[in-house]
Amino acid sequence: AGTREGITAIQLDIKVKNISMDIIEAAMKQAKEARFVLLDRMAQAISAPRTEMSPYAPKMTSIKVPVDKIGAVIGPGGKTIRSIVEETGATVDVQDDGTVVIGASEQSAANKAIEIIEGLTKEAKIGDIYTGKVVRILNFGAFVQILPGKDGMVHISELSDHRVPSVEDVVSLGDEITVIVKDIDASGRIALSRRMLLEGTTPSDSVANKSGDPSSCSRGSSRATGRTGGNGGRDNRGSHRS
Repeated sequence: AGTREGITAIQLDIKVKNISMDIIEAAMKQAKEARFVLLDRMAQAISAPRTEMSPYAPKMTSIKVPVDKIGAVIGPGGKTIRSIVEETGATVDVQDDGTVVIGASEQSAANKAIEIIEGLTKEAKIGDIYTGKVVRILNFGAFVQILPGKDGMVHISELSDHRVPSVEDVVSLGDEITVIVKDIDASGRIALSRRMLLEGTTPSDSVANKSGDPSSCSRGSSRATGRTGGNGGRDNRGSHRS
């Protein structure tokens, strides 16, 4: 085997005790001639490598996850990794160093598996914005899935930029809404807000308000002006957080 430039591999099987150099030389010459014929035929079919992989060729992709997040990808008894395989049709192999190898016949399946794995290993941060699905509704708020297997709660006071009597007046189960991460407590529970996005404020604005920044306080006062309800609207909501 080889190219036009030279030999890349040799296989030699002989049944006699030894052969002469003349025979070896003749065999190499014949092999070269045969190799060139095959290369000519191959060039007629395709003169250069394809720039794109065939859609029917299996796709292999690898990503890296933190070692301490390997358990989140595998799940108890392998439950999570099996669900990824069932949902996407891709194969997933997790190695001890955090390398995850994804194999799929279609790129879309590999991309979906990567999206799920990255969601499982990503940490939400205050100020991050997500569009998620409402997965649970209680009388005091709604739980929204912002990442695979990770929910946050939108308190009823954070669902809208005005007072609402009921959570169901704003969202229903299965709705997709865009929220911002308002706070994460010491236990890792995520507080979300839709109100902040509607009003154009951020969690840092809330911190400034609490610290007594004059400009921030004036902004908070102007937003409260004209609201109905006890204690100026939104200020009253602070006592009902849960």
